[in-house]
Amino acid sequence: MDLFSSDKNLLPFDGTVNYFGYVLPKPEADHFYQRLMETIEWKNDQAMMFGKLIETKRKVAWYGSEPFQYTYSKITKQALPWTAELKSLKEICEKHTGETYNSCLLNLYHDGSEGMAWHSDGEKDLKKNGSIASMSFGAVRKFAFKHKETGEKVDVILEHGSLLEMAGTCQTHWLHRLPPTTKVTQPRINLTFRTIEK
Repeated sequence: MDLFSSDKNLLPFDGTVNYFGYVLPKPEADHFYQRLMETIEWKNDQAMMFGKLIETKRKVAWYGSEPFQYTYSKITKQALPWTAELKSLKEICEKHTGETYNSCLLNLYHDGSEGMAWHSDGEKDLKKNGSIASMSFGAVRKFAFKHKETGEKVDVILEHGSLLEMAGTCQTHWLHRLPPTTKVTQPRINLTFRTIEK
């Protein structure tokens, strides 16, 4: 872990959320944003709800060091091989967090009308209490945390070229979401680097 991670922890208790702020200068962030738009195999996300297959406007992609399978919302995805850009971004995350990652779930939100409801990343394939490194590109968006028992909330603004890490017991005790907003008209790309344990 980063020696100064305790100074960055946004959570008051029961877990760790480190916000590193900008980890890429704007020209580099702009470059990666464009390359991710062009090279990632984006597909509309799917979920099973009440026995029906629902397709979201939000697009997703799943990449990894091996063809890992990853199941959430009762839909299984198989990882595609790393692109050059994703490898570079993974190394940047690993340098800042001191962790290692073998997979990445990407989200493309076309504008502020698209978000993510309250949830925690507790899928059985994920390393328990492992680190999830979240990189943001494009539109600046608010990201929110809510404690599962107390209801206490913590918000953070995720900027273009920034890095946030969720670690420890964060997923056990806290929910997180990307609230929709009418104020944002530009796309946002989010990369969440994870560790799958087979």
